[in-house]
Amino acid sequence: MAGKIIIDAERCKGCGLCVTVCPKGGIAISKNSNKNGYFPAEAKNTDCTGCSVCAIICPDAVIEVLCDKNIIAVKKDKKTVQNQPCKDGVGKK
Repeated sequence: MAGKIIIDAERCKGCGLCVTVCPKGGIAISKNSNKNGYFPAEAKNTDCTGCSVCAIICPDAVIEVLCDKNIIAVKKDKKTVQNQPCKDGVGKK
């Protein structure tokens, strides 16, 4: 998995735009409603590529996309760095 999707379920209105654009089908509409009565999107976080298309299309900016750092850079620096924003901050709240 190259990416991870975090959705603020309490702010999501469940419009479903993110579901339709995810190239890997990694987002679905929840069967449980949030405190506002909406059925929010929920991330499956399987096969996420970190493309950030879901975060870009979200009209309420409730999606954050995180990625693993480039493996070569991690080995070079001898650090384990995970959950960094993808594509220079695209998809970050």
